[in-house]
Amino acid sequence: MTHTPTVLFGAFDRHNFGDLLIAQVAARMLPRRELLFAGLASRDPHGDGGPVTVALARIVAFARGRAVNVIHAGGEVLTCDAWEAAVMLAPPRRAQALIAAESEWLRDKRIWAREQLGVASLAPYVLSKSALPGVRVKHLAFNAVGGVDLDARDPQLCADVLAALQSADTVSVRDRQTQARLAERGIDARLIPDPAAMTAALFGANIRRHAMNAALREVTETFPHGYAAVQFSADFGDDATLDVLATQLERVTQRHGMGLVLFRAGAAPWHDDLGVYERLAARLSAKAVRVFVSLNVWDICALIARSRIFCGSSLHGRIVAMAYGLPRVNFRHPDHSASSGKHAAYAATWDAEGVAGTVPLAGLFGAVVGALAARREPLRNIAATLARQYRSEFETLAMR
Repeated sequence: MTHTPTVLFGAFDRHNFGDLLIAQVAARMLPRRELLFAGLASRDPHGDGGPVTVALARIVAFARGRAVNVIHAGGEVLTCDAWEAAVMLAPPRRAQALIAAESEWLRDKRIWAREQLGVASLAPYVLSKSALPGVRVKHLAFNAVGGVDLDARDPQLCADVLAALQSADTVSVRDRQTQARLAERGIDARLIPDPAAMTAALFGANIRRHAMNAALREVTETFPHGYAAVQFSADFGDDATLDVLATQLERVTQRHGMGLVLFRAGAAPWHDDLGVYERLAARLSAKAVRVFVSLNVWDICALIARSRIFCGSSLHGRIVAMAYGLPRVNFRHPDHSASSGKHAAYAATWDAEGVAGTVPLAGLFGAVVGALAARREPLRNIAATLARQYRSEFETLAMR
């Protein structure tokens, strides 16, 4: 059987753990398919485990006049605007310049997006068939995408998103909140788990190999009674917030005798910051904490898989822990509400009854105690169920 050449499109042109991981899931589930990974910018992952990615303009050369399938690989792409995308793709100095010049973006958003990203859409990670001139798109799909706060975004962005979704042949989303928002606008979207639910099922052997790397061996030897894999984004970096986080984590180590391993789930601007991690580590007992510096996707997966519990602000950290049937706790920034956000929406859709979606930072210790005391069998059952469901749904898409 001859398969249609396929473009996997997504935000794998920046370092974000989840985006790099879902790109690899999609590739593994499309064997014997001629694939092109495309984003808004060309990127070489330099050993971080992600795919080599090309900019949109290269899709024409890949197609060579043939019809192609275009699959949005997943992630919270429906609500990422062009200015946010440009900042996250920029090197540090350029990112600061873009942030300082936000008024230029606000003056004429479409022209700015075209100049900076090469696409005149306010939602540049959401492609319509008309966004690829010179390319014959046979099947346009959105795979397990998210957009929980679409209602709160710029109306022009929403219009661009809806136009692209209406031009698609297949739309699936990863949480009921996004599904409901789209249904209100006439978009019938299937509900499917996030691709990272397949992590253990597809990549277990590779992750076990990475668990034998020197960095992981050093962690397990340092903490023979286990450790919590801890992650948080740079916006937790003010002194008052770090003080609260340190107090909560110190109580965890004292209660459970485990270590704390701090890791980054993204190094792009507005993701995780190594300097902030080091400031937290300085607030904790030196014997109880290590900062894990690797940004390799498989090293991060191995770190989570070998942990006793995941604690963090990353949704994909949680989903990988779910894939391994491990306890997981997402904590939220003090400025965020309990019911908002992709973490709460995903947990409410897929996680076990009684498992918290997100907890306030001041409640982290109690949430960890409860998560570690919970029965493991329901967590393992969820892992198996979500992997089966994702595989079944994706196979329908892969037949195109």
